[in-house]
Amino acid sequence: MLFPDNLPALADAQLWFEPQWLAVSEADALLEALRGQIAWETHRIKLFGKEHDSPRLSCWIGDPGASYVYSRARFEPRPWPAALAELRPRIDAASGVAMNSVLANLYRSGQDAMGWHSDDEPELGARPMIASLSLGGTRRFRFRHRRDHSRTFAMELPHGSLLLMSGDTQANWQHALPRTARAVPARLNLTFRRIQAVSPSASP
Repeated sequence: MLFPDNLPALADAQLWFEPQWLAVSEADALLEALRGQIAWETHRIKLFGKEHDSPRLSCWIGDPGASYVYSRARFEPRPWPAALAELRPRIDAASGVAMNSVLANLYRSGQDAMGWHSDDEPELGARPMIASLSLGGTRRFRFRHRRDHSRTFAMELPHGSLLLMSGDTQANWQHALPRTARAVPARLNLTFRRIQAVSPSASP
């Protein structure tokens, strides 16, 4: 799989990265469309037994019944915006998976962030494929090994880049988007997933 030359070869993760998956003009148009089409909200997350506002704006989008449990909260999917519905077949083709949901996160400035975690919720299956499309400001994306935190690496995710994480990546590695004091433009990230267990009661 493609991967930047300055990052380590990983025997326990499967990664593919294309820094210019979308042309700049196409990425610009998609960013502008999605900032207006997505119903952004502040999700409440539970940390150390207390609820907090997440430090970013988010929206869970997907097919009917593709609900998602994160930080002990259940999120029901909103319908696919037109711009994402058009993009969806291309993500499916790139990842080799028929994605039925996507988590959209809007990082308004360098103070918006995402803490250490793995996308390993049961409804994603044992070896999930996560397709992460970045739009807007370039931010540093960090990895650390789940059982040996001294094993770390980082990469830059530029406008229009696509990162695929599959196989044992989520079982063995955590990732995070840390805060930065640098002045950076807003970043919109889309992580496409396939929910394995869709609720029959919510199906059309």
